[in-house]
Amino acid sequence: MSHHIVEVKNLQHTYPDGTIAIKDVSFRITHGESVAIIGANGAGKSTLVQHLNGCLEASSGQIRIGDTLLSKGTLPDIRRTVGMVFQQPDDQLFMPTVFEDVAFGPLNLGLTSDEVVLRVHDALDRVGAGHLSAKPPYHLSGGEKKRVAIASVLAMSPDILVMDEPTSGLDPFARRQLMALLREFHHTKIFTSHDLDMVLDLCQRTIVLHEGLIMADGPTGEIFLNDALLAACRLEKPFSMQGCPVCAGGNR
Repeated sequence: MSHHIVEVKNLQHTYPDGTIAIKDVSFRITHGESVAIIGANGAGKSTLVQHLNGCLEASSGQIRIGDTLLSKGTLPDIRRTVGMVFQQPDDQLFMPTVFEDVAFGPLNLGLTSDEVVLRVHDALDRVGAGHLSAKPPYHLSGGEKKRVAIASVLAMSPDILVMDEPTSGLDPFARRQLMALLREFHHTKIFTSHDLDMVLDLCQRTIVLHEGLIMADGPTGEIFLNDALLAACRLEKPFSMQGCPVCAGGNR
């Protein structure tokens, strides 16, 4: 499978209650890009990214990963290529111990026991969670669960990493650690996030969703300088671009 592109064409998703969450969305992401998908609550971000490895099935439209059209028949290959980290870690952690959770994917790739052990330890060490290996996931804090969920995807060595709100639930130290890790991941990265400072720091390109539609797609810096766009989509600039309100008011 060629891993060079993620191509979404005319994607639409309608929920069983008739709500249209995604409306005729199209974009193309090339290999190695780091792309943020941002928008206010309810914009359709999580719904959109859950289509990229088949967690949700589109009502219409199509998705290609490289030259491979996403379908029920190609789903196993797609999921080996596209690693998905959900917003809620409990949606991914289901084994008795952290080690078994992180090992689950590599075992299903048919790797040897030695290879699986190496991948598990490497992935846990990369997210600073090696000391959690023997613990049951339900005994972990929210931030620890998030790190283990990320490790479970990294252990699969995906070519494309998709993360829904990766910094939510993380304390400042864990957030910095995650951002450092993501800078080292040189394959394709696609994030949804309300953490717009992370977006500004890590993503060269940003797609803005509003009520299921793409309102803008371009360089991140330009997106965050477009005050009219941000206001129309119920967004604000990253804190680092807002300046000091005290200084702006002329107070000393």
